[in-house]
Amino acid sequence: MAPTDEAFAALPAGTVETLLMPENKEALAGILKLHVIAGAKVKSTDLAGQQITATTLNGDLEVDGTDGVVLTAPGSSATVVAADVSASNGVIHVIDTVLLPAG
Repeated sequence: MAPTDEAFAALPAGTVETLLMPENKEALAGILKLHVIAGAKVKSTDLAGQQITATTLNGDLEVDGTDGVVLTAPGSSATVVAADVSASNGVIHVIDTVLLPAG
């Protein structure tokens, strides 16, 4: 999943700059890993009408495909705004929010 530029801009002021500091490397990695489901090439048609739990590289994510696709992480939720973007290493779904872990 890839957040839009607007999703990053909606984070509180200074968040991106703080996450890019060397001492916050683990926090940044945790956020990035919440956006990756390893080994899965799930397309939107696979999710239509379903509610599932997907395991990311940083925990579980609830996926609700009953009305569009909404992703819920322990600390946030996002809506897929563009689906099924092919990439050399998988399928990208563009989301409107940066998913954040709980805490």
